Amino acid sequence: MAKLEDIQRLCLSRAIIFPTAEIYGGLSGCFDYGPIGVLIKRKFLDYWRQFFVKNEDNIFELDGAVILPEKVLIASGHVESFVDPITQCEKCKSIYRADNFIEEKTGRFVEGKSPQELTKIIREEKLVCPNCKGSLSEVRMFNLMFKTFAGPTGEQTAYLRPESAQNIFTGFERVFRAVRGKLPLGIAQHGHAFRNEISARQFVIRSREFNQIEIEMFFDPENDGCERFDEVKDKEIIIMTREAQLKNGEAVKVKVGEAVKKNILPNKWMGYFLAKEFEFFKSLGIKEENMRFRHMLPEETPHYSGGNFDLEIKFDFGWKEVVGNAYRTDHDLKNHSKFSGEDLSVALPDGRKVLPHVVEPSFGLERILYAILLESYVDDKERGWVWLKLPKKIAPYAAGVYPLVNKDKLPDKAREVYKLLKKEFDVFFDDSGSIGKRYARADEIGVPFGITIDYQTLEDDTVTVRDRDTTKQERVKIEELINFIKNRLN
Repeated sequence: MAKLEDIQRLCLSRAIIFPTAEIYGGLSGCFDYGPIGVLIKRKFLDYWRQFFVKNEDNIFELDGAVILPEKVLIASGHVESFVDPITQCEKCKSIYRADNFIEEKTGRFVEGKSPQELTKIIREEKLVCPNCKGSLSEVRMFNLMFKTFAGPTGEQTAYLRPESAQNIFTGFERVFRAVRGKLPLGIAQHGHAFRNEISARQFVIRSREFNQIEIEMFFDPENDGCERFDEVKDKEIIIMTREAQLKNGEAVKVKVGEAVKKNILPNKWMGYFLAKEFEFFKSLGIKEENMRFRHMLPEETPHYSGGNFDLEIKFDFGWKEVVGNAYRTDHDLKNHSKFSGEDLSVALPDGRKVLPHVVEPSFGLERILYAILLESYVDDKERGWVWLKLPKKIAPYAAGVYPLVNKDKLPDKAREVYKLLKKEFDVFFDDSGSIGKRYARADEIGVPFGITIDYQTLEDDTVTVRDRDTTKQERVKIEELINFIKNRLN
């Protein structure tokens, strides 16, 4: 398996993802997407939208502001409880996130433990600052939100949103009425979220600004009816139960319908989304054995939650969450009703008025892209170069277009083909270096097809199409090229 440094090296060398303000030393945990990264990201988002939104009749989209007034985040609980434990070296003043530090140094899973418990473990294990061997302070809590002020006099306290969900909850009533809604109803959103990580690290894995994609599915608390549940009830997913975690056991494969029936999963909507996610990631090349849904332990789970299940992927450095699935009950709507004074309940056809319950799948885009790059990375000794076996649906370009040589009207003909394809696909033109080097450059960023215009093209209007994965080549008529690529991409 490739390593984090391999992916980071490739991303930097091809400007796929690179540090923000790099010429000034960068800003830890903040990254920019270059031309290739933008295309991969856009293709991924299009595919996610097709898979989770366009295929449904009752999910609508919202695009919320990234700056939220303080009252919103007081109501949601973020001002009080969106915190991580930190400890500081009393000698060199270095700061560490206490639970992660303990886990790295001792192997003990301590997420969710109180500051007092974490301090006790630091003392018992005799942990010291790795930089200077100084003593570590008692653990305290640090709020992760970026605080700012709105208005010329700074009279209104605001925050960069730590999650995109709150826009959906505060806008729920207006969206519900605008779409003439009825339960169940989903609201989806993609956008940026911000967390002032104590120690941003591991490239894009733990960053301070990131892309979040999520759905809030609102449903009747007395009826978790999911019309499409029968489509997924017999699909198998892999779950690491709480019992297995406590006993150092293994994750188990279970049918979704059985997991709901046995109350392993809290409701049908949770089962539906977990099944969809499992299929989604498999379609992107992630192997089953490298995925699991981990039922978060009680001490990790918010008090209001009816059950949280993290989709974790096995990276080169261990298991890491890429999707958080939360049964948020009516917590958010109830609190926003209370703090705003607005009634956010909805009337049902049977005359009842309810605050909907919510199941939320929330995807971290950067971690997912890292997982796909890691799975796609091939260090090919036979070819003599590194290449990405990206799923064709999210490859940055459908094809590269190459004149075999830069003479005898081949470049002009190649430009014609390039302009033809550019009307339908993202493609690029490359006439620099040997044809082998051009193939290598395209393989390195995962381009599925190489189209070479040669002397035979001038005779019969056919081109050579090279397949990235097999390196096999075939002749295709220019007039058939668009349909050929469409069929292969699909």
